[in-house]
Amino acid sequence: MDNNLKKILPFALKYKKNVILNIVFNIFYAFFSTLGMVSIIPTLKVLFQQTEQVTVHPTYKSIGYLGKYGEDLLNYYITKLSNDNGKEYALLLVVSLVIVIFLLKNVFNYLASFHVMHLRTGVLKDMREKLYQKIIHLPVSYYSDARKGDVMSRMLGDINEVQNSFFQVLELVFREPLTIIFSIIAMLAISSKLTLFVFIFIPISGLIISRIGKNLKSKSKKAQQETGYFISILDETLGGMKVVKSYNAENLFISKFNNSITRLQQLSNSIGNKSNLASPMSEFLGILTITVLLWYGGYMVLVDMSLESTAFIGYIALAYTILTPAKNISKASYQVKTGLAAAERVFTLMEEENAITSKPNAIYKDRFETEISLENINFRYQDENVLKNFSLKIPKGKTVALVGQSGSGKSTIANLLTRFYDVNEGKITIDSIDIKDMDMQSLRGLMGLVTQDSILFNDTIKANIALGKPNATDAEIIEALKIANAYEFVNELPEGISTNIGDGGNKLSGGQKQRLSIARAVLKNPPIMILDEATSALDTESERLVQIALENMMQNRTSIVIAHRLSTIQKADLIVVMHKGKIVEQGNHEQLLAQNGTYSKLVSMQSFD
Repeated sequence: MDNNLKKILPFALKYKKNVILNIVFNIFYAFFSTLGMVSIIPTLKVLFQQTEQVTVHPTYKSIGYLGKYGEDLLNYYITKLSNDNGKEYALLLVVSLVIVIFLLKNVFNYLASFHVMHLRTGVLKDMREKLYQKIIHLPVSYYSDARKGDVMSRMLGDINEVQNSFFQVLELVFREPLTIIFSIIAMLAISSKLTLFVFIFIPISGLIISRIGKNLKSKSKKAQQETGYFISILDETLGGMKVVKSYNAENLFISKFNNSITRLQQLSNSIGNKSNLASPMSEFLGILTITVLLWYGGYMVLVDMSLESTAFIGYIALAYTILTPAKNISKASYQVKTGLAAAERVFTLMEEENAITSKPNAIYKDRFETEISLENINFRYQDENVLKNFSLKIPKGKTVALVGQSGSGKSTIANLLTRFYDVNEGKITIDSIDIKDMDMQSLRGLMGLVTQDSILFNDTIKANIALGKPNATDAEIIEALKIANAYEFVNELPEGISTNIGDGGNKLSGGQKQRLSIARAVLKNPPIMILDEATSALDTESERLVQIALENMMQNRTSIVIAHRLSTIQKADLIVVMHKGKIVEQGNHEQLLAQNGTYSKLVSMQSFD
């Protein structure tokens, strides 16, 4: 069994009742499907007046004679009806029997489909739930390398492909093979000589179809990867539409997108050609076999006289019923290969190792008491260290600002404090407890984060602000908005805090979005606040309003401020000047100016009051 198929089974076992009932109803479907063809024989015998006359009610002997008993019982009632009421009533009996058998066949078909539907939709839901949990719990570092479009493709397209193809296995393993087996048993009962040709046809057909489907799984995997790539291009285009247009780069992106979907078209055509060839090929091989059966069977009826004509017609009907399940098996086997390629991509993401997790016996900490300490930190994103033997102590209640040129490692400090990344060497402690030993949720519960990019969601102002405190009252939200200097503009909106702010908050200005981000942090009310270049993307007026909001928020808190605009950190208790991952100066604003060093040069490059 394929390894990916084994991984899907636990999802299906949750719905084992549906699996079992689907199998049971498929068995009945296969049985009545075969019986329906067999029931043609007594109908033909009545029409051609070849029914064996049975005048005594037959006696059941054992299961070994069940077929003979059923045939004699039917012949008994046909004989009785013909003699008592006329041959038309005997014909009515066998026709009614055919109708009942085909009705039961279709009832069981519906019941089998009903249960496989619940199985499919249930497994789809459970796989999406588990995959989303994995996506949301993977560290930020994973998404530094992975394309968002590829992740989206696995969640949307690949899981759907798994759902659609995997459950073909139930038909591949039970329904269609059982239909073939029951038909062959009936055919053997009619003529073992003729059935020899069917045994020759099945392995030859399977061999030819498997050769056609060679490399289908690898091509399907490439097609799914290409789907992820073009979704990624689409995502980047929508996210960066202003940049695309302002740089007249429409044609560049159109070319990238068109090249991707052209490659996808070529792969899809190749996969489709092989898949489409399987069904007609299996049907042609089947018809070829039936042609041989017609020739040899006709000889047995007309010349050899070893087979009744009515039985031969029923036999051909049974032989033809094998064609449909054989076609379905070949088609399903192709879909399963495609599904296994999709499953491999889904489970690769689902099984992606998350190196940044809480330890089994992690310490839960809900208060901050003394200090944050960074001790001899070394950290690298790739090969070269971004931070080099970096050490810093941040006492409770103090505001520490990190300044320096781009690439000096300021934002990396924020990433390490929140455990978006883990240090390579050294350690970070809060109240002398290594943050790696702390429960992840409790660690992040101690911190509020306001980033340069105001990350808001397509929802109401209320829902965005209450993200860290879902049970917050309207009064608490309004109070947070006031502290963040945002209540005035929110109150002027038509629906107030119930106003939907659009995708990424695009209905608001940059300054308004940033103040909502600050309000969200205020409502959470953490003892430690991390401000990562919170005003660098704002105009002067917006910066002034946001700066007031930040000062309101930082009162009585421990704050780590990563700043590009030095005007925003003059009041900090400690300013740490960084260069290439190291501390080159530290002190307050006046002390650093007096040193006339790196900080003084940075200040002279910026104009502020």
